[in-house]
Amino acid sequence: MGASARLLRAVIMGAPGSGKGTVSSRITKHFALKHLSSGDLLRDNMLRGTGFPRTLPQAEALDRAYQIDTVINLNVPFEVIKQRLTARWIHPASGRVYNIEFNPPKTVGIDDLTGEPLIQREDDKPETVVKRLKAYEAQTEPVLEYYQKKGVLETFSGTETNKIWPYVYAFLQTRVPQANQKASVTP
Repeated sequence: MGASARLLRAVIMGAPGSGKGTVSSRITKHFALKHLSSGDLLRDNMLRGTGFPRTLPQAEALDRAYQIDTVINLNVPFEVIKQRLTARWIHPASGRVYNIEFNPPKTVGIDDLTGEPLIQREDDKPETVVKRLKAYEAQTEPVLEYYQKKGVLETFSGTETNKIWPYVYAFLQTRVPQANQKASVTP
């Protein structure tokens, strides 16, 4: 790629548990693009770990700093995300993690090795998940509208990352060559 490599400045948005991490890693694998998460980009910022941009002022500030080419919005139904996020159970003593859908314990609520009860982290409890999702929706609605008005928003809807990914991939194939022709300065 070298120093003269052009950048595609893409933002990936989606609620917690919508598959942003998975999609980001697939994009970097298939398109030789470097993934800069909010944590990398804003390491010394209080926004660390919260996803970015989450609010309209953040979106506007990001736009002033970098010209955003495209915003990929992962639109996954709340019910699906809720199921995903509440499926995690933990054995506190060992730190073993079970997932009701992908890696369930042999007996519901019981650790396979010790027979001790499993717990659910506060973050993974249904009422906490619902609160987080509602907060995300309220905060990001104006951000999505902002990007929609600018004409850079692309929304991909579905219940599974594996079913959404081919559409994201096809869309990016149309964008990456264009991005490579555009002159832009690496920050």
